Amino acid sequence: MATLLSSSTSSLLFSNLSPPSLSPISLSLSLSFSSSASLSSSISLSSLSKRLSLSSKRLSLSSFTVNAAAAASEKKKVLIVNTNSGGHAVIGFYFAKQLLGCGHDVTILTVGDESSDKMKKPPFSRFSHKKAQTDAGRKKPGPGIMLQEIVDGGGKTVWGDVGAIGTVLEGLTFDVVLDNNGKDLDAVRPVADWAKSSGVGQFLFISSAGIYKQTEEPPHVEGDAVKADAGHVAVEKYLSEVFDNWASFRPQYMIGSGNNKDCEEWFFDRKPVPIPGSGMQLTNISHVKDLSSMLTKAVENPTAASGNIFNCVSDRAVTLDGMAKLCAKAAGLPVEIVHYDPKTIGSDAKKAFPFRNMHFYAEPRAAKDILGWQSATNLPEDLKERFEEYVKIGRDKKAMTFDIDDKIIESLKVPVSV
Repeated sequence: MATLLSSSTSSLLFSNLSPPSLSPISLSLSLSFSSSASLSSSISLSSLSKRLSLSSKRLSLSSFTVNAAAAASEKKKVLIVNTNSGGHAVIGFYFAKQLLGCGHDVTILTVGDESSDKMKKPPFSRFSHKKAQTDAGRKKPGPGIMLQEIVDGGGKTVWGDVGAIGTVLEGLTFDVVLDNNGKDLDAVRPVADWAKSSGVGQFLFISSAGIYKQTEEPPHVEGDAVKADAGHVAVEKYLSEVFDNWASFRPQYMIGSGNNKDCEEWFFDRKPVPIPGSGMQLTNISHVKDLSSMLTKAVENPTAASGNIFNCVSDRAVTLDGMAKLCAKAAGLPVEIVHYDPKTIGSDAKKAFPFRNMHFYAEPRAAKDILGWQSATNLPEDLKERFEEYVKIGRDKKAMTFDIDDKIIESLKVPVSV
């Protein structure tokens, strides 16, 4: 049985609605709350003809500035169906935190069992941890309660199987659903069909930039050819047929606290750093905060986002050698790189390096043009932050073996300094 946890604390703040230059104007604020807890708001200007000279040049409607909590579109109820494994799991965590910060109502449905070992690892361990609570009138500990970063921010968490999503979320309604779980239609269809039958107004899907075909003209941009047999492609097609308002987001590599798939950590772990080929291959590495901000833009601009595909990436590329150099600089260490031919290590080639051995990067043109989104990733600075956490959790002291690295270095006969 699913357990739903929530916070009852919520607030709405309007500030500086009456700047000094507009003091003669009477502002009336009308707020109406529906039973579904959605928020609508309107600001009306009253008695203008009596209290404001129309010939005055001091007032321009374009001069109004309203704080973000008031200016955002109506409060949305958002469901995030989050994967329980892989590098995309952290997207749901950051997206939830950003939505909550913007005043939206958020529920995360994590696929699987809350008591599984996976839930003890980031980012899920940051969704929740148990703490004993003493019941009133008792001396012994009562039922455990869930203290969660998401719940502390006003969100809700629930665990369950997407095949039984209607039962898991029985009685709940949502304006927006994000599927950050399925990689093919079999996994996404139960969520999509339930959302459609439940009257969900907007359906968002985390796809992958990996579905683009190789190109002689990088970067990948929205509209480029994709692999017809890719599972994500079938999902995008289905959503376009079922929903009036849908959008798909294609991320690439990402960094950020709570990521359970090595990216920058792979480089921090190693000296020397073995890189296939020339090291000049271009890729895209984004902070997950960029991805969540793009998704939030879509939630708050549903009409603009509707029917579009967005490369969910930062707007700067980095070379493979460049990534190694930036990681070394963030750690305050000299960089040491060795290049190798992947063919020399045979079947170990794919396991030897975390990125594709080719130019593989996309640009977020649609998000900039359609949503007015801007990237905030600053890789050199972000990597400094990531290295601080790397040291804080003690990974720099962890004993490690590098069997494939050793095989590569042996094949090159490269002397390694001790």
